[in-house]
Amino acid sequence: MRQSPTGTVTFLFTDIEGSTKLWQDHPDQMRPALARHDQLLREAITKNGGYVFKTVGDSFCAAFATAPEALTGALAAQLSLSAEPWPQGVSVQVRMALHTGSAEERDGDYYGPPLNRVARLLAAGHGGQTLLSLATQELTRDTLPPEVTLLDLGDASLKDLSRPERVFHLLHPSLPSEFPPLRSLDNPAFPNNLPQQPTSFIGRENEIAQVRALAQKSRLVTLAGSGGAGKSRLALQVAADLLDQFPDGAWLVELAPLTDPALVPQAVAAVLAVREEPGKPLAQTLVDWLKARRLLLILDNCEHLVSTCASFAAELLRSCPHVHLLASSREPLAVAGEQTYRVPSLSLPDPKQEQTVESISQYEAVRLFIERAQAVQPSFGVTDANAPAVAQVCFHLDGIPLAIELAAARVRSLSVEEINARVGNRFHLLTGGSRTALPRQQTLRALIDWSYDLLTEKEKALLCRLSVFAGGWTLDAAETVCPGEKVEAWEVLDLLTALADKSLALTETEAGNTHYRLLETVRQYAAERRRETGEDIEAQDRQLSWALTLAEEAEPQLTGPEQVSWLTSLDTEHDNLRAALDWCVVSRQRGTALLLAGSLGRYWLGRSHLAEGRERLRWALAERETGTEAARAHALNAAGSLALAQHDLAQAQSLFLEGLMTSRGVGAIAEEAASLNGLGRVATSQASRGAEKVAYAEARRFYRESLALYEQAGDRRGMAVLLSNLGSAAVEEGEQSQARSLLNESLLIAREEGHLQIVAACLSHLGLDHLGHDGDTTSARPLVEEALAIQRRLGFQQQAANSLGLLAALATEDGNFLAARELHEEQLAIQRKLGNQVGIANALARLGNATLFSGDLISARSHHEESLAVRRELGFEWEVAYSLTDLGNVSRAEGDLAMAQSLYADSLAAWRGIGNRRGVAFALVGLVRITAWRQPERAARMGGCVDVLTGGSLHDLLPLKERSDYDRNIFDIRLALGDKVFSTVWTEGQAMTLGQAVEYALGEG
Repeated sequence: MRQSPTGTVTFLFTDIEGSTKLWQDHPDQMRPALARHDQLLREAITKNGGYVFKTVGDSFCAAFATAPEALTGALAAQLSLSAEPWPQGVSVQVRMALHTGSAEERDGDYYGPPLNRVARLLAAGHGGQTLLSLATQELTRDTLPPEVTLLDLGDASLKDLSRPERVFHLLHPSLPSEFPPLRSLDNPAFPNNLPQQPTSFIGRENEIAQVRALAQKSRLVTLAGSGGAGKSRLALQVAADLLDQFPDGAWLVELAPLTDPALVPQAVAAVLAVREEPGKPLAQTLVDWLKARRLLLILDNCEHLVSTCASFAAELLRSCPHVHLLASSREPLAVAGEQTYRVPSLSLPDPKQEQTVESISQYEAVRLFIERAQAVQPSFGVTDANAPAVAQVCFHLDGIPLAIELAAARVRSLSVEEINARVGNRFHLLTGGSRTALPRQQTLRALIDWSYDLLTEKEKALLCRLSVFAGGWTLDAAETVCPGEKVEAWEVLDLLTALADKSLALTETEAGNTHYRLLETVRQYAAERRRETGEDIEAQDRQLSWALTLAEEAEPQLTGPEQVSWLTSLDTEHDNLRAALDWCVVSRQRGTALLLAGSLGRYWLGRSHLAEGRERLRWALAERETGTEAARAHALNAAGSLALAQHDLAQAQSLFLEGLMTSRGVGAIAEEAASLNGLGRVATSQASRGAEKVAYAEARRFYRESLALYEQAGDRRGMAVLLSNLGSAAVEEGEQSQARSLLNESLLIAREEGHLQIVAACLSHLGLDHLGHDGDTTSARPLVEEALAIQRRLGFQQQAANSLGLLAALATEDGNFLAARELHEEQLAIQRKLGNQVGIANALARLGNATLFSGDLISARSHHEESLAVRRELGFEWEVAYSLTDLGNVSRAEGDLAMAQSLYADSLAAWRGIGNRRGVAFALVGLVRITAWRQPERAARMGGCVDVLTGGSLHDLLPLKERSDYDRNIFDIRLALGDKVFSTVWTEGQAMTLGQAVEYALGEG
């Protein structure tokens, strides 16, 4: 009988792809096929020096003393399987994986990390494919069999969530060479946000299998257990294993940083990139979005938000039939249909038995202790002499992963025997906790007490103060917030490093930036200690002060060249900013909340956290406090901007008016001007809903009042901005002479003062004026190109994207659709980089039109459909209506007139609800074009409506090509009806009101 190899071993794992379905479809043929499969595999393995140590179903696990033997065995197996004449309807496709490492052999079986690694590598492959790890490739590359080559597939994130693996594919002329991408976490076919882990996943094979089995029975599985039991890591591993079953992905929602239950939907929406819709609860938007998705949602750390999580989970189970939930919590959610899985401790040796290296190495707790100990002390090893102490440590720590990791970190300074003595004594002293608390909770607290007591006084002070951060911190933040008694600012780095070495602080590096965090259990413990020291209020106030400084520093940068960098920074610190605002509520610091929330307005606007921002500002503004009037005015303007972004024009107007009155009361001229500017923006928005002349007159009045204040203050930059706004409004209103006068005046001031951002804005507005009024692209282009050059030089990416869009419009007007397409693609790339969803949707729509005009109907439909999806997620009604018309135009070009008519009708119905004249005209143009030959009289009547709604000009509604095509349609209609009938019907259409025009077009009147 062949002996099992020991030491460094190369493992070969195999299984049949799709065997379950083969058994279901061809049970009679599969019996002999599987027997033949087993025979071929066993022969190939044993003839090449391999040892089959386990078979499970159709899976083989074999060990080889050398990597070349393993590769030769795998090749021989694949060649024989490929040449075999399988029964009719049965195609046996076997995937194989090879990995080399050191593993423990006991009783004919193997244990250790290499087994997990090769299993994950196998799961990434496809039937007929043989994969090698980097370790095996290094040992075989110089002794490859004839005609064999190894194709480097690059790094793959395997489903064990630890470090990526360099993967190689065995190639041979007689074997298939083309396969789909690997089934790895970074494969786009398996969308997810599952994080890579800095350490390997030890054991838990039985737990993974049990949780997976529960997930097959129930759509909600809750992993329950004490803090530190490994719930989160187990949930992530199970999610990785289940990825194949969820075409819309597996998504982790980390709830630990949240303190407000109302933010649970916001956290889920942020992960899924679901945008809130105006006038609709975010939770309902999420449910609607998830109804058609097949995905797995991991709700991690639910215990402090258990009621809200339970309600949310229950609603998803009721309304979203294909959404599955995997939750981790210290207690079940208590929802109907929930399957609760109590996460057990890691398997433990019995300390009463005689312990040796061989006897304890099979236990998960010991394997975890050894691996983590070697991570901090590579020379650490288990011997027969210290094996009893290792067993005792793991036993006293109840097999709790967090406790074991903390203890293992001590091998840098203590022997295992010393660790065991200290753990035992400390636990004996701390057994008088609450009788109602779970034993593991007492044990974990005892361990953290012990770990805390081993810290120096300075380390203790820093740990307690770090607990004020929610979701982590940077070194700069720690150096700002944590100094005080016992700790100087210059000591923070060394002390933080010491805490990281002791596994109390975790370090994460991304894109060259280092971020720190505490395990949630440790953070809560440290927060309790902080409160005991009497430092709680001071520490919270210092964190609030730091958050306010950050927000105030960031605010002016959010429209400048460093916009992307600052938005990303605030994204990283969002949980800390929320914690600071929460502390304002607890400590009743409404004045500070006004400052902080007011400064965050632009961030909330840029990242579409509209409802959250409005709610935070609503609390801060709920009561008046003496001495906070200037901050209140600023916060009111921020709240007004958020309301305006949600199209809540009445509320926006009310907030800006209150901001105006407040700022006037304290003489805050800058805020007064900003309020007037906001009111002008509201009026401009109202113009799109009808009564344009009245609304534009109102906008001009507010803008001029704001301009007067800037003139009074001698603020020439403000003057230039408001003159530019006035000019832009005049462009929209069609007042060409006034527009150019105002814009040139603004341009002159901006050039004199060196305000290049305003110079560029004025140039763009002037270019738009030339295009809009007389289609003069020749005069417009150099103006916009100069604006773009300035914006690029200054790094103003959002403004540059806008200018690229305008240049594309000029190219479209000239009929140069290829150039327009390239410019819109560049514009879209910038908007995607900025994460500007509104900008992305608009760029996609314009790119869709450019590709439509160039005849690329497939791309046109794709771009317009993506734009529509984004706009629907944003909840912007009139943009959705525009997209419906755009898609109607695509369907018309495709020859599907029935679909085109349906889309135009949907668009018109939406425009009727909004009351937008231009939108109605835009959709009517499409209906005129598809009815021109079939129903010329009806088309003529709708054409008369378009003529009135656009004031007789389509310049600002359609590009030249579309206008020319439309004019030809009108000519054909006149020709079909004759001049007399045409004029009569046209006049009837001109006499219709907006409502009558829509009713007629929809066949309702």
